[in-house]
Amino acid sequence: MKELLSGNEAIARGAYEAGVKVGVGYPGTPSTEVLENFAKYPGIYAQWSPNEKVSLEVGIGASLAGARVLVTMKHVGVNVAADPLFTLAYTGVNGGLVLLTADDPGMHSSQDEQDNRYYARFAKIPMLEPGDSQEAKEMIGLALEISETFDTPVMLRTTTRVAHSKSLVEISDPVKVELKPYQKNAKKYVMVPGNAKLRRLAVEERMKKLAEYSESVSVNFIDRGDRKVGIITSGISYQYVRELLPEASILKLGMTNPLPEKLIKDFASGVEKLFVVEELEPFIEEQLKIWGIEVTGKDLFPAIGEFNTDLIKDKFIAAGLLPAEEAQKEAAAAGEAPVAPGRPPVQCPGCPHRGVFYTLRSLKLVVTGDIGCYTLGAAPPLEAIDTTICMGASIGMALGMEKAVPEMHKKTVAVIGDSTFFHSGITGLVDVVYNQGNSTVIILDNRTTGMTGHQENPGTGRNLLGQEAPAIDIEKLARALGINRVTTVDPLALEELKKVIQEEVAAGEPSVIIAKRPCALLSREKGAAYQVNKEACNGCKKCQRLGCPSLSFLKEEKKAMVDPITCVGCGLCAQVCKFGALTQRGESNA
Repeated sequence: MKELLSGNEAIARGAYEAGVKVGVGYPGTPSTEVLENFAKYPGIYAQWSPNEKVSLEVGIGASLAGARVLVTMKHVGVNVAADPLFTLAYTGVNGGLVLLTADDPGMHSSQDEQDNRYYARFAKIPMLEPGDSQEAKEMIGLALEISETFDTPVMLRTTTRVAHSKSLVEISDPVKVELKPYQKNAKKYVMVPGNAKLRRLAVEERMKKLAEYSESVSVNFIDRGDRKVGIITSGISYQYVRELLPEASILKLGMTNPLPEKLIKDFASGVEKLFVVEELEPFIEEQLKIWGIEVTGKDLFPAIGEFNTDLIKDKFIAAGLLPAEEAQKEAAAAGEAPVAPGRPPVQCPGCPHRGVFYTLRSLKLVVTGDIGCYTLGAAPPLEAIDTTICMGASIGMALGMEKAVPEMHKKTVAVIGDSTFFHSGITGLVDVVYNQGNSTVIILDNRTTGMTGHQENPGTGRNLLGQEAPAIDIEKLARALGINRVTTVDPLALEELKKVIQEEVAAGEPSVIIAKRPCALLSREKGAAYQVNKEACNGCKKCQRLGCPSLSFLKEEKKAMVDPITCVGCGLCAQVCKFGALTQRGESNA
């Protein structure tokens, strides 16, 4: 039986069919849906952890206990998990362990591009790369077999296009995999220097065996065609190449670390002109050049951004592999279609973060930001956020600013979401207390992990399986860490919010403000929409500074307008209007 599945759904299915017992991760686009789908299967355990490092550590524990394990994260999450990952490469596993890294070429929802194939090479562990949903499902089972056969964690790398595109997948019944017995083995699992030095040698022996295995593994295969042109490729790029050059000879690499040297050299010697088509870094190309193989790669194809068929086609035309005339006809035909208008990201109507950013902008404060929906507070017209680096960075950066320039502590605040605070903001707050900073931290607590699609976190009172769980009280936690000044406010009550921020920034000690209100997309209560009294509106546009998508401005009439369909009645616009021109439907402004 076949089903239409996304790459993420297929990986979840593959894990279930292959007997994975424990799935653990931290939500991050484009990886999030893997665990959400895996959690629906019977007889398994799945959880969100506070961050990727903890996720992998939970996974390692489950593996050593004898279970097959899937650990998921997006590409930047592997940076957080790198510490246990590199030592796990030494210890090896008991039950098979697969680490999914979902890379994001083109940065659709990420702060950077990074090619995590280098992590596999750096950590000296195998790397598999599926090119569609069927391969994504099959490679989970293969990765677990490799993991247990060679006693190693295995990385499975998807990209956004594979993770979110759908294709037909053959569904099978799950196999029954017995737990492996746990065996105490300090020389293998206790990485003090004396033991680690021995495991270092074991890693090198393992890589030699994996290199031999890579020569014949089924996911490395050749589509033999015209020998004038040979293409070596991996992942989603294989689909683009096969579509554009169906007659060419193609070496598709599903296992990209370690690379199959003999297979590649044989393929290269059998074609007249060799190309490597790979997204982001010249990972394969570099190794070919080290082996002395003449190849065209990043001289032709960019190392920045996401590939697509149009981009690859243009490059093949430039290389003389495709005729320009046919491309011109297609371009002319495509030109007849209207171009989709650009749509910048924007906070939702009723978003509780909007009031915070409006207030911070009005107070002209320096704002160190973090990763999440609140990143949108940097965009016009709010323009409240000064910095965004990575998960949890906001609090440490605010501390660093005041340590460098003491006067800045009365001009600076850090903003961070509730899920991000649990991810890695807690340690930053500990640092503020320990090093006697005066930082003001605003935790935007919307009771969910918003940007990735409303996943639960340690503060929401539920876990990934939908069960009730203890909800960690952020206010009590902050006080327990040593913060004396902790205030909870409603971010939609602008006057109170402004007063609290002013007081805490002026205070001579660290403080935490919890701006608490549920995400507007979670709240089922929708208030009556607002409307504009055109006689009272003088066209000052102050309400437009909120950046609410329900508000617009009629140029000819020079009046504000509210879209009653999208307005949720949060009331921010009425609070910023000095002329009483905005009232809730059913109210009178007389």
